[in-house]
Amino acid sequence: MSERTSARTDLARLGFGDSARTDELLSELEESTGLGRAALLADVVAAADPDGALASLARIARRDAEPVARLFAHAQGRRAMWALLGGSEGFGAFYLRHPRELDDLVDAGTALPSRQELTDELLDAVGAVDGFAAVADESAWVALRVRYRRLLARIAAFDLLHPAPVEIVPSVAARLADAAGAALEASLAVARARVAGGGAGVGLFPHEQVAATRLAVIGMGKTGARELNYVSDVDVIFVGGADDAVAEELGESRVIDIATRLAVQTMRGLSGVEVEPPLWEVDANLRPEGKQGALVRTLDSHVSYYERWAKSWEFQALLKARPIAGDSELGEAYIAAVQPKVWTSAARENFVDSVQRMRERVTEHIPAAEVPFQIKLGPGGIRDIEFTVQLLQLVHGLSDEGIRQRGTLEALDALVSEGYIGRADAAAFAHDYRVLRLLEHRGQLRRLSRTHLMPDDDDALRVLARSTRLADSGAGVFAVWEATKREVRDIHVRLFYRPLLSAVAALPAEERALSTEQAHDRLAAIGFTDAAGALRHIAALTSGLSRKATIQRHLMPVMLRWFADGVDPDYGLLAFRRISERLGDTPWFLRMLRDSSAAAESLTRVLSGSRYVGELMEWIPESVAWLDDPDLLRPRSGRVLQEEARAIQSRHETTVEAMRAVRALRRRELLRTAMAALLTEMTIEQLSASLTTITEVTIQATLRAVRREVVPPQDAALDFSVIAMGRFGGAELGFGSDADVMYVYEANGIEPERAHNLALQLVAGLRTHSEDHRVPLDLDADLRPEGRNGPLARSLDSFAAYYGRWSLSWEAQALLRARGIAGSVKLIEKFTELADRVRYPAQVQLQDLREIKRIKARVENERLPQGVDPARHLKLGPGSLSDVEWLVQLLQLEHGARVPGLRTTSTLHALAAAQEAGLIPESSAARLSDAWRLSSRLRSANTLLSGQTSDVLPPDRRKLDGIGRLLDYPPRSATRVEEDYFGATRRARRVFEKLFYG
Repeated sequence: MSERTSARTDLARLGFGDSARTDELLSELEESTGLGRAALLADVVAAADPDGALASLARIARRDAEPVARLFAHAQGRRAMWALLGGSEGFGAFYLRHPRELDDLVDAGTALPSRQELTDELLDAVGAVDGFAAVADESAWVALRVRYRRLLARIAAFDLLHPAPVEIVPSVAARLADAAGAALEASLAVARARVAGGGAGVGLFPHEQVAATRLAVIGMGKTGARELNYVSDVDVIFVGGADDAVAEELGESRVIDIATRLAVQTMRGLSGVEVEPPLWEVDANLRPEGKQGALVRTLDSHVSYYERWAKSWEFQALLKARPIAGDSELGEAYIAAVQPKVWTSAARENFVDSVQRMRERVTEHIPAAEVPFQIKLGPGGIRDIEFTVQLLQLVHGLSDEGIRQRGTLEALDALVSEGYIGRADAAAFAHDYRVLRLLEHRGQLRRLSRTHLMPDDDDALRVLARSTRLADSGAGVFAVWEATKREVRDIHVRLFYRPLLSAVAALPAEERALSTEQAHDRLAAIGFTDAAGALRHIAALTSGLSRKATIQRHLMPVMLRWFADGVDPDYGLLAFRRISERLGDTPWFLRMLRDSSAAAESLTRVLSGSRYVGELMEWIPESVAWLDDPDLLRPRSGRVLQEEARAIQSRHETTVEAMRAVRALRRRELLRTAMAALLTEMTIEQLSASLTTITEVTIQATLRAVRREVVPPQDAALDFSVIAMGRFGGAELGFGSDADVMYVYEANGIEPERAHNLALQLVAGLRTHSEDHRVPLDLDADLRPEGRNGPLARSLDSFAAYYGRWSLSWEAQALLRARGIAGSVKLIEKFTELADRVRYPAQVQLQDLREIKRIKARVENERLPQGVDPARHLKLGPGSLSDVEWLVQLLQLEHGARVPGLRTTSTLHALAAAQEAGLIPESSAARLSDAWRLSSRLRSANTLLSGQTSDVLPPDRRKLDGIGRLLDYPPRSATRVEEDYFGATRRARRVFEKLFYG
């Protein structure tokens, strides 16, 4: 082997990837520093990324080789330098800007700087004396930022060189928070000097007034808990004030004005754009009223706000609050005033919603592509741990002061000491927390930038493995991360949900992790309104020695979490108990619960999301099996249902028996469609088509059974048909929709009066045997000629005579959606020919169009239920279903004769045809279509949620959120649902008024 080849092999053993480039850079450094290659490579093993470290070192030496050469003379400094440059391109950029800062690394890495050392150093950087910096121009901020990064390098060197980095995560995070507090203190000193006249164009107040103004900086979140990252927003709240004599002399408004200017300048000193890059963002948005509120308030103003206006989440945000800079006495007074309110917030009525909002806010904006790499916000990430610990604190801290800690790890220790969680679970959770925080820290060190993502390339993962010492390879560190995420999710269940079982199961006292009262509090905290009832259901499901109880005990903690994430956890758990009792020890049910987590989760989703589904599943518990097979959830075709209905009738001799089976068929298929709507991507057109098909098959089967009973053989020539009208005729049914119909017959030689009587008997039989108390089917014939005053059934000749001589414009309009769906095919064809002549006239009369417009205006004024906000009515409200349908029908009446595409019973098909024919602009058609679809979806979702039919968008926020969840909105979207609906209907109404009345 040649000498050159051997040298490159040695470089590879040291961790270098590009040996040719490495050789080149080492030669360059040998020349610029005067050091030999052996000296240069001493301690390079401390670098997680030797190639990156060497490249940074070469760039620094090109600018100034002296400090590089000096540092190599000190073994500890050399190790610190390799560790920093090999773990952070960001520090490489810092030392490139300021090469002589390398001198500070001589003894770095042996210990963390103390809190006092951090404060003294940063105040010294700005020359602070008695709270005022010696220099008030931008140079002071530059000096502050450079000194901060010098100190940050000391912390990072200690972190990167430590043999057990996982164990020191809490100490490192605490020092980072201390450094942030010290930086704020120093920046405040510069701010005082600037506001007191030391900065051009800034100084507005006399020195003595600025000195007399008190400003406390309260650290929130990770800063307050001393759990800060290397690069993270520093959340703060500012409290201003002055001694009584000063406040009386200057006036409160002037004191707050001075304090506000101090706060602004303090933030600018750390976050503003200067020659030296910003340190991090100072975020004051957790203050009262957020971005809209005053940046600085007095203590009394803060207290007044929290007593009168604050929401529960604002108290929970104060859980980690701590004075970190400024006037310490004022800061402590603030904490003393607000901290008690944190723990009483758990007793508030809206506690559950506020906690859930806190959890959801952190995940709702994660891009889908980032979810698999999110260390902080993703499933099994840091926020899962923090949320679990915080929620346990809030639930039990109301009555137990022993667990009122700021820090996550300290709180875990306290929860163990007070007996709320087991030591093994807490130890594992704490270790996972440190691992995740270490991964996050190393990611941020890489470029000294804010990130919470795992790297997705092999080189970066290899560097991460070396810098964390968690694994020997990139694949290994990724595997560690994946395993940690899984364990975090599992421990979350164990810590929060599983102890609930011990409060209700028949376990020895020493095995009880929670009292019944504590279990009650936990259930309330995760979203159960009737926590006592939930405890009873859990006891009924999990008590005993049966195989079913054993499986339920294992599964219940996970299912409780799924129920808690649903719309109505209480109803979901109740329905699950009832279904479990109905199915008993059915083997397939127990096997599905045990082996198919996806099916079990889907079951909790449909039960907690829809009373309509839950009530039907209680009657048809075997439908649970559909959740384990996607094919079984797919709505069945009309042909398949028709064949089954005919088979049913062939097996039953009496109409009563046959119709009982047909009603069961209808209920089953309605349930199948409802479950598919909740669990699959189903369009409103597909949903309407399925519901329409089910209704058609039911009416067809009912008519066959009734005709067999009512019409004797000698009258078999009688033709009878059912004509679908309205949304039924348009194949646009939703859940809870009536079935609008008309009945037509043809005597075919039978004596007219007898034929009419037989037809009425068929109608009566249809209405009687289609009744279903569980899922009503209302056959509404009010759209027949003469409305409620007209005969229920007419002969075809009677229809023809009436439409030829007496029909009103609204009756021609009603025929636009007439479609034969049951009975004699020949008679349906004849009726359709008659209807076409009426609904698609060659020339429409102007007075008929005026009459339709007059009736529409009257409907808007008279048909709306009293006391209902018109804007919330999904059917008759402005811009909703009625507006779109009436406009489309007006176009059909006017142009149907010459535009074939308008001759359809479907609203959306007719709308598309009108656009294609140039009768309506594309943008207008889109607005009408959007409003119609959204109104239809909301109408069905309303019924699915409550199990009751309603045409009104509920004002109740919880119901609105539930409706939104059914339509795939994220949780807490009640306002967004309203805004989307009001916006869509407002736009549609403008189009309607222009084209209908204009």
